Amino acid sequence: MRLIIRKDYDQVSEYMASYIKKRILEFKPTPNRPFVLGLPTGSSPIGTYKKLVEYHRKGELSFQDVITFNMDEYVGLPRDHPESYHSFMWNHFFKYIDIKPQNAHVLNGNASDLDAECLQFEEKIKAVGGIELFLGGIGPDGHIAFNEPGSSLTSRTRVKTLAYDTIIANSRFFDGDISKVPRMALTVGVGTVMDAHEVAVIISGAHKALALAKCIEEALIVCDEDATLELHVKTVRYFTNIEKVQAELIGLENVGLQGGIKKYSTPVPSPVRDQFYGVPFKTPFKKE
Repeated sequence: MRLIIRKDYDQVSEYMASYIKKRILEFKPTPNRPFVLGLPTGSSPIGTYKKLVEYHRKGELSFQDVITFNMDEYVGLPRDHPESYHSFMWNHFFKYIDIKPQNAHVLNGNASDLDAECLQFEEKIKAVGGIELFLGGIGPDGHIAFNEPGSSLTSRTRVKTLAYDTIIANSRFFDGDISKVPRMALTVGVGTVMDAHEVAVIISGAHKALALAKCIEEALIVCDEDATLELHVKTVRYFTNIEKVQAELIGLENVGLQGGIKKYSTPVPSPVRDQFYGVPFKTPFKKE
């Protein structure tokens, strides 16, 4: 697990968007080898989506060869309802970028056969070779998508009855009226998420501090300082110092996106890095 701590939500969003951009560019997607991205809804990813849109507008990032799969959708809510996740993704992200409509997959909560819809969703993911990067957010109780705490780690895309606490929490999007909140949803499973090559989770705010403390292992987590309040001080210092030491020893530019050290034929020019490598720096730095 890697924990990246930033000062506030804006810095978290900037880091995550930059990370996604670098992953896509590093992958070098093509029509025959697209980059497959899992996406969430909710308040957590909005800042990240805004930054990704900004990258696109500047000509720094294209989504022409990117395929997306969204985590969830309400059952029975019209697709054009302002609180449907189709509407959310369109209004916050899809309509501002150059993604092909057929490459943006969101579960159909109005399908005549919901179980078949879930099965087909899983098959579509398999057909494109699986998800390369799954971006997620978590709720205060640690739920991801509509997988409540205790959901099976091998669970797949399925129909879920929403917990009462989730219905109450989501009522803020429905004029505070819990009677308007759908009682069921379609959601990817925990197993679906964890099958991705990489999982990156956004956690922000003191109300999610306990969720962070109990968070899923084997994920890249980008959080602000408030979300770390329930962590041991030594844990926060450990992850914060990891970045500092990497910067001092080899330079952050020489750390791969997954945290590993890139391979070089000669050491990086720095007294501290020379000490790390055990040899003095003599020749110009060059990548293998």
